[in-house]
Formats: sequence, C-alpha cells, structure tokens
Amino acid sequence: MKQVLRLLVGIFICVIVPVSACCAADTIKVAVQKTGTFAWELAVIRSHGLDKQADLAIDAVELASPEAGKIALRAGNADLMVSDWLWVSRERALGARLQFSPYSSALGAIMIPPSSPIRTLADLKGRKLAVAGGPLDKSWLLLQAAAKRDGLDLKSQATITYGAPPLLAAKLSEGEMDAGINYWNFCAALEAKGFRRLIGIEDLLPRFGAKGRVAMVGYVFDEDWAKAHRELVARFLEVTAKAKDILASSDAEWDAIAPLTGAADAATLHAYRDRYRDGIPRRTVGDEEADARVLYRVLAEIGGRDLVGPAEQLSPGTYYNPDPRD
Repeated sequence: MKQVLRLLVGIFICVIVPVSACCAADTIKVAVQKTGTFAWELAVIRSHGLDKQADLAIDAVELASPEAGKIALRAGNADLMVSDWLWVSRERALGARLQFSPYSSALGAIMIPPSSPIRTLADLKGRKLAVAGGPLDKSWLLLQAAAKRDGLDLKSQATITYGAPPLLAAKLSEGEMDAGINYWNFCAALEAKGFRRLIGIEDLLPRFGAKGRVAMVGYVFDEDWAKAHRELVARFLEVTAKAKDILASSDAEWDAIAPLTGAADAATLHAYRDRYRDGIPRRTVGDEEADARVLYRVLAEIGGRDLVGPAEQLSPGTYYNPDPRD
C-alpha cells in the first residue's frame, strides 16, 4: 500500500510541476551574437522543435561581440561559442584546453564595383583597397600571401584602409574605394547591389595546397567540459546539422527567418541564402584538420607571433574528435 501511495504522489508531483522541472532537458549555454548566423539556425531549431526532439535546451547567451564571447567562455558563463581554429590553436599553445568543431566554410571575397576595370589580383596595384577586420584578419593575410606569389606586395603597392565591415562596405558602395575585402555576409549584400567578386578567399586556398573549402570558424568549447559531456555535445552537433540541412533545402525557411538576417530586400536575402549554403561543411574532421595545418603555416609565416602566438604549427588537439575510438 505504501508503494502505491508513493507512486501516486510521484504522478501528482509530475502533473503539477512543469515538465521541464520533472523531466528536465539537458542545457547547453551558447554565447551568440544577436545578428550572427547561429541566431538563424537557432530559430530553425526552435521552430521545428529539433531541440525538444533531442531532449536538449539551448540557452542562447546574447553578447555584443566575439571578444565578449571569449570572456564568457573562459569565465564559465557559456559552454560554447563560435570562433576560429587559429584562435583555438593559439590558446592551446598558451595553455588553454580549448577545442574546435567545424561550423562554416563561408569566407569573404575581394569585391569590386560593377564597372570596375580590375580583372586580376595584379590590377590591385596602386588601388585603394578597403580591408575589414584589421591588419591580422585571416582573409587579408591569405590575400597578401597569394598576391606575393604573383610578385605583388599589397601592403606597400596599394593604399590600404582598415575599418569596421559595415563602414568599409559603405565606402566601397559610395565609390571611395576601388576594391574591398570583407566578411562573407557583407560581400553577399554587395553582390545583391550588383558588385562583382574579383575572387573569393576560398578560391585562393588551393594555391597553398589545401584540398578543399576549409571551415575557418567553428564551435569552440573547453576540452575537459566536452569529455565530461560527450553525449550532450553529440546531440548538439546533430541538432545544428539538421538545422543546416533544412536551410540548405528549404527556400521557404529563409522567408521565415528573413527578419533575423537584416536583409534589406529579397535580392540580399537570396544572396545570404546562397552564400550560407555554399559554406555548410561537408567534409570529415580529418580532412578539415589536414587543410588547417597547411593554411596555418601560411598564416604563421605572414602574420607572425602577433597572430599565432608561440606555436610554429597547428597545436595538437585543436580539433575535436567526435569519435573517441579514433
């Protein structure tokens, strides 16, 4: 009789207490920028109930900048954020146990006005070039490395202006710059206005020995945390992969998330859609890591210790292995 009463009490508690309290989903705290692409994926995850299907609660910690995300991750206020493998490798070389899982291979491009006479990298000589992200921006360093192989030193043979991505995109639009290298979403917005891609940064990678498109940004988390929550990480990666698949196949889904993208018109939204889809990683972690090692050497050579820190090569353990048996 006592056992029956205990069972009835248990049922009663689960009825009056919210389901999340009685059968709580596992929570993962993700540091995100409100306007970042992960916010787009999160909207898809929630609208399709992918998180609930995986018994997963994604707590989005909205932050103003990537630097704020790094601080939140280090302080334990977030479990995961989106950043690049170069930073993860540098942090590992300095003693931090961080790891990286590929998120997107969408990269920027050198954009030029519709009527520009510029046709090749060599034509950038003597031109005004806008560079988003600063002197150590990875796309800018790769562009310099590629140009040097053609005998062109862009730092000394072009007029370089550094600045914030939206400001430089506006300067290019207004004719103040001859060309600009910017983040992929700003390049997509310029494409929608009729600007041309002189060359995409992904098109430069084979020159250095890379075998395919490299996911420069990915999910970053603490290695020890990932080991303690391996099954949780697996569910999170599976859920986000499903969201990417939906965005890759459904145009209607883009109409639904249009307000989150900030696209000014349908042409811009379609440009975002197409470039986002191009950047969905489709390769194995092993292939990604192999190419990252190749690009690391190029970036380390031109960016130096200010960029990569003390390590001469990609730090061991930078990439997260989802299968502990490998």
